[in-house]
Amino acid sequence: MTELKQVRRALVSVYYKEPSRRLIEALHQLDVELVSTGGTLEYIHSLGIPAKSVESLTQYPSILGGRVKTLHPAVFGGILARRHLEQDQQHMQQYRIEAFDMVVVDLYPFEETLGSGASQEEVIEKIDIGGISLIRAAAKNYHDVVVVPSVRFFDEVVDLLHSTMGKTSLEDRRRMAASAFEVSSHYDTAIFGFMNQEDFHPFKKSIQDSVVLRYGENPHQQGRYFGRLEDLFEQLHGKALSYNNLLDVDAAINLMGEFTEPSFAIIKHTNPCGIATRSTLKAAWEDALAGDPASAYGGILIANRNITPEIAYAINKRFFEVLIAPAYDEGSLPVLMQKKNRILLKQKPYAAGSDQFRSLLGGVLWQTRDRVGAYQESWQTVSLREPEEGEVEDMRFANLIVKHLKSNAIALVKDRMLVGIGCGQTSRVDALKHAIEKAGEFGHSLDGAVMASDAFFPFGDSVAIAHKAGITAVVQPGGSVRDQESIDYCNQSGMAMIFTGIRHFKH
Repeated sequence: MTELKQVRRALVSVYYKEPSRRLIEALHQLDVELVSTGGTLEYIHSLGIPAKSVESLTQYPSILGGRVKTLHPAVFGGILARRHLEQDQQHMQQYRIEAFDMVVVDLYPFEETLGSGASQEEVIEKIDIGGISLIRAAAKNYHDVVVVPSVRFFDEVVDLLHSTMGKTSLEDRRRMAASAFEVSSHYDTAIFGFMNQEDFHPFKKSIQDSVVLRYGENPHQQGRYFGRLEDLFEQLHGKALSYNNLLDVDAAINLMGEFTEPSFAIIKHTNPCGIATRSTLKAAWEDALAGDPASAYGGILIANRNITPEIAYAINKRFFEVLIAPAYDEGSLPVLMQKKNRILLKQKPYAAGSDQFRSLLGGVLWQTRDRVGAYQESWQTVSLREPEEGEVEDMRFANLIVKHLKSNAIALVKDRMLVGIGCGQTSRVDALKHAIEKAGEFGHSLDGAVMASDAFFPFGDSVAIAHKAGITAVVQPGGSVRDQESIDYCNQSGMAMIFTGIRHFKH
């Protein structure tokens, strides 16, 4: 059932006037009566096209500095009235309300104003009230009214009107109504982000702006990214980022955000497989790679210092998908651009939001981000032996890494270099054994190394295994009913153990 309806009367209220010209002229050519507000009315008249003012309907001028123009029964009654209900028609006759068949709106540019660095008062004034209400009302009554909710749809509607001689089908009106609620949802989300930010920091994410990806996690899956990568990176070279690239890039920047000294990290399947902090970035790269050179193949590289030509020549010998750095010194890009598909990203200042979301079971999980770092002052030494200064530094380093590994997670560190990981295992003992095996595979001695665990050890067996491998200090949350077993083993073997009181599960 098409339920074709002729557009005879339209309400037009737009912020940006010129983009609406073609639509306004099309409506005029179809003998559609136009009703408009303020600046839009003046623009229509400047085109030599007749239009009525909203004030002529409401008998009220635009008041409160333009905050109230269309919020009146003469307007919303004409939009929301159901043509098939006798009571609605009686009310329209009683109160002399005329029906609207089309509502055209272009909202105040809230996000543009926010992104311009405008004052808080200016941003607040760009929160559209009347426009968003018009959109929602028209979309709600899509059986009788066609809504045009954004400049993005103006040309589409012009083409539709020309092809149908000014008629719209129920399918057309429903499609536009769905688009209208997409627009309003996006607009409200942006406002929520602004209002919900501490000290009203600008909202950087957009659920409406999206990019179609080559595919999802696998080639047979579709993929799309909702957000604004241009706010986070400048892509200097390479192919478009893929779904999996984006997952790894997110993991990389969250990990590197933990470190302030010169550091280099290598990410594979969202897990760090190599990371080191050194006095120079070149040394950090060399030791990050040495941690697990096999897993580094095809990984994501990230540095927190400029990429120099010397480093560029060094890493150019390796196959990697993405390199992220705050800047690239002169002479480094020509070296790195030799591979046409290699993605080079210049990271802009970035502060990860406090919210994290995950979709599942037809719904969404929400949580605050794990922002707890390695706060040494809150740690408690539970062993008889106090850890030495070097061990403490390595435990701080390891504890920052382990929070970015998939649970169950173990990180082995020596001299602020990751030498072994165990992650995603169903047993913490298996995670530890895997970490020790990886360290041995690449010739890393664990004598004097430290171990970090993302959660407590349920038994003392993990500590015993670590000690036999040469590990001398352990940092873990604690909290097991059998913690004393682990503590006793440390005391008997001369190991140091610290309880942090903070678990870092990452599923």
